[in-house]
Amino acid sequence: MIAVINQKGGVGKTTTAINLAHALALLGQRVLALDLDPQGHLGIGLGVSEKDTAGMDEVLLNGSDVNQFVVSTRNDTGSGQLDVVPAGPGLANVEHLVDGGTQRGMRLKNALQNIVTDYDTVIFDCPPSAGLLGINALFAASDLVIPVSSDFLALQSLSSFMTTLQFVEKTCGRSMGKHIVMTRYHQQRRLAREVRESLQQHFPGQLTKTSIRENVALAESPSYGESIFEYQQVSHGADDYRQLATELTTERWH
Repeated sequence: MIAVINQKGGVGKTTTAINLAHALALLGQRVLALDLDPQGHLGIGLGVSEKDTAGMDEVLLNGSDVNQFVVSTRNDTGSGQLDVVPAGPGLANVEHLVDGGTQRGMRLKNALQNIVTDYDTVIFDCPPSAGLLGINALFAASDLVIPVSSDFLALQSLSSFMTTLQFVEKTCGRSMGKHIVMTRYHQQRRLAREVRESLQQHFPGQLTKTSIRENVALAESPSYGESIFEYQQVSHGADDYRQLATELTTERWH
């Protein structure tokens, strides 16, 4: 189970969740994408446009069976498939849960116990915060994909986030695979190259070889309910996310 997560907003989390999920499906995997961001942009970007459609809100608030809310979105991907569970209109209320103590952070993990065998990969799109939704994702995930944009503020935010991860790993008694992905990357820009060098220095072995280049089509495609592979198959964005999916499946995830 893979959480696409970073406390900082505007780094391309949802873009990465949508396109990595579809890229994995195109590689033949059975993929389930879960929208854990109350904004609901993952569902919208995959064509589930009804904002009142129930989903993860019912699962996390009321203990409903997640299977009830699975929407099949892409089954024409060769031997793969891509399903999604939308956020639901009440998902923001999860952050206000007060009952249950530490078990509040285990709701997602418990809810997915009966569904994970149906899929090769489950991907969570997480909100830009360290709240209860993010904690649920961290407790459930085996690996993290951490998008980082090409600026020094993002670099500073990542250091803070890594401190949070250390606390979660200590609490869980296990370590998670961490895969830092540079997004909105301009190789010609000195700042972008310096940020990449800093990431390689401070997080050795965790930075992916693949960077996601700045690509206008990546920003445009969600408004059409399409991934980059549907909106503009021949593009830097499609090439980069296809390469990222291949790198992660062949070199990183075990």
